Amino acid sequence: MVTNSSALPAVSVIMPVLNEEGHLAAAVASILAQDYSGELELILALGPSKDETDRIAQELAQADPRVVLMPNPKGLTTVGMNAAIKIAKHNYVVRIDAHSEPAQGYLTKGITELLKVNADLVGGIMDAKGRSAFQRAVAWAYTSKFGIGGARYHVGGEAGEAESAYLGIFKKSALERVGGYDEAIIRGEDWDLAQRIKQTGGLVWFSPELKVTYWPRGRWAKLAKQFYSTGVWRGDLTRRDLKRASKRYFAPPVLVVVLILSWFDLLDSNPVAIVPTAAYLLGVSYLAITAKGLQFKDRIALLVVLPTMHLSWGWGFIRGYLVGAGATIDRSRMNKGQVK
Repeated sequence: MVTNSSALPAVSVIMPVLNEEGHLAAAVASILAQDYSGELELILALGPSKDETDRIAQELAQADPRVVLMPNPKGLTTVGMNAAIKIAKHNYVVRIDAHSEPAQGYLTKGITELLKVNADLVGGIMDAKGRSAFQRAVAWAYTSKFGIGGARYHVGGEAGEAESAYLGIFKKSALERVGGYDEAIIRGEDWDLAQRIKQTGGLVWFSPELKVTYWPRGRWAKLAKQFYSTGVWRGDLTRRDLKRASKRYFAPPVLVVVLILSWFDLLDSNPVAIVPTAAYLLGVSYLAITAKGLQFKDRIALLVVLPTMHLSWGWGFIRGYLVGAGATIDRSRMNKGQVK
C-alpha cells in the first residue's frame, strides 16, 4: 500500500484526439498543471482532424517535452488507446478525453486510491458543465437520474466497487491481461473493458473524490447523433450479454415503443391514446421548471434536450438490440464529409 504522495509511481496519460481545436489546449493544460509528484508523460493519439487540432497539438508538444504525439489514422478511440498503451513508458495508464479537464489533484488522488484498494481500474465523476444555454441543459441532464440514468459516475455516490468507470486510471498490466480495448466496439468500449477486467478477477472501483469536467455537445444535431450512436451500441452490447445489462438501459426503448404505439392508436381516432405523450411532456416540463441551478433559457432548452436524449438513445437501443450495431459510428464530433 502506498499512501505517501512523494512515492507515487510514474504515469502515462493517454488522450484520444479528433477535431478538438476548441478544447485541446485546455485539456492538455489541465494534465500538465497537475500537482503530481511522479513522472508523467502525455500521449496525444491524433486522429485525422479537419480543423486546427494538429497545429495546436504540434505547438503543445514543442512547448513541453512531456507531450508525445502519436498518429491514429483510423480516428477510432479504441484503436488509438490500444496503440498508445503499447508505447506508454509507465506501468500506470490514465485515459483523459480531449473535451475533458480533470480537477487539480485528480492524478494524485486517483493513483493513491488505486494502490490503496488494489484495484485494476479506478474512475470518478463526469462533472458535466456548459457555456451556452443548450450545453448547460445537456450538462444538467448528464448529472440527473432523469436525464441519463443513475450511474454513480454521473450522479455521484459512495466509494466502492463499480459496474464501470468513466475514463479511468488503470494498471497497465490489467489492460495487457485482457488485450486492451475491443476495437470492434465504437461506443460503450469503457463498459466492455470494465466487464472483461472483472471477469479476470480484477477490481473496478468508483471514487467520488475524482472529478473530471466534461463539455457535452452544444448543438441539437450533434447531441441527437451522439445519443443515437450510444443507444445503438448499448443495445448491441446488451444483446451480447443480457445478464450483465442494467435494468435502467430498458427505460428509453420502452418509452419509445409506448409512444409509437400510442401515436398509431391516436391515428385510429382513440383520444385516450394521447395520454402517454401528454404524461411524458408534463414530466419533462416539471423537470424543466424544478431543475436546480438553471437560468430561464436553460430551462427552455431542457424541454428539447431531454426528449432528444431519451428518444435518440431509445430508438438507437432498439435498432442495436434487434440487428446489432454494424458499422454505426458517432459522427457528432466529425466535420461535414469526414468519415472515421
